[in-house]
Amino acid sequence: MIDFVPTQEQRMLVDTVRQFVRDEIVPLEHELGPDAGELAEADETRLTAKVQQMGLYAWDAPEEVGGPGLDVVTRTLLAIEMSQHRAGLYAPCYGVFGGAGLAQLYDASEELKERYLYPTLRGKLKGFFALTEPSGGSDPARAVRTKAVREGDHWTLNGTKMWISGVLGADYGIVVARTGSGRDGLTSFVVDSDTPGLTVRRVIPTLRKVALPTELSFDDVRVPDTQRLGGIGQGFALAAKRLEQQRVPYAAGCLGVAVVAHRLAVEYAKIRETFGKPLAEQQGIQWMLVDSELDIRTSRLLLLDAAAKVDRGEPARDAIALAKLAVTEAAARVVDRSMQIHGGMGVAVELPLERWYRELRIRRIGEGPNEVQRLIVARELLGDAARAGKAAE
Repeated sequence: MIDFVPTQEQRMLVDTVRQFVRDEIVPLEHELGPDAGELAEADETRLTAKVQQMGLYAWDAPEEVGGPGLDVVTRTLLAIEMSQHRAGLYAPCYGVFGGAGLAQLYDASEELKERYLYPTLRGKLKGFFALTEPSGGSDPARAVRTKAVREGDHWTLNGTKMWISGVLGADYGIVVARTGSGRDGLTSFVVDSDTPGLTVRRVIPTLRKVALPTELSFDDVRVPDTQRLGGIGQGFALAAKRLEQQRVPYAAGCLGVAVVAHRLAVEYAKIRETFGKPLAEQQGIQWMLVDSELDIRTSRLLLLDAAAKVDRGEPARDAIALAKLAVTEAAARVVDRSMQIHGGMGVAVELPLERWYRELRIRRIGEGPNEVQRLIVARELLGDAARAGKAAE
């Protein structure tokens, strides 16, 4: 077992971020639309400068590339706090804390780090990650059909990517393409957004209104071999590493939203009266609130368990899968209960609940569908018995 009591430094950082969200972010949202995903330029500049003075810009990046070098448990605790506002699920603090950049670039050559990683961590460039295709995304070893063919000191890419977020306004992207067969036949490339032949075929409207996914077309896109990220055939390993690392903060953001939704439900239950008494005195409401409290507390423990295992260097694949699976589903239940307790107000755009309800539905698919997370845990539990069917495919 581990000690879940935060250190003094962790408490200080959590309190700092919590106050920042309460005093700087939430008041601005009163003037923004219900589905807003960006701040006014002046507000973004002002708050980014404030975060930089706090020493928390690029908060999710390791120290060796210019970040504060926080451990995963601390980053998880901060991710929970940063998401506790209306736009927090897909635009936590509207990006003023920066981020980790694209984690695959940590393994890039120094030339690529200078051109892409460091400017991204400073907020000067934006990037996207392109793995999923119309043929699928949960099984990249077989679903990726975008091909990269080497021609001297260049590669030519042809194919289509789909459901790619962060493309609009991006300066470059990391693109996974097929250079051989199977898992060892994928290679990653850094591709500038203005490269001839790379086009956004369409923007795909979804339940969320920010960070809309796109369909990308690669038509004889020429990329220098110096833009290759990692070795030939290492694309699958880089992609898997990135996705696994991202699942903990991805789930932590869901928990932050659930915390606020639960808080709103508790407060409303105290003041709303039905049948001559407050909702808080209705046993049915009490049990709903207890169920939400149970979902939140168990989610927090699963997240911190996964984060702590990563920090200790222990195998954590199943713990990460459990955390992503449990938290994304629990958060949806909490928001659903809060909407029910609020009645008609629960579905009004005046409250953020309906936005969270829509956006949380996507989280069970993003960063690896929950069915895949169940498969990961099952294979850890059952070993070879769970893999027997796969060998026959």
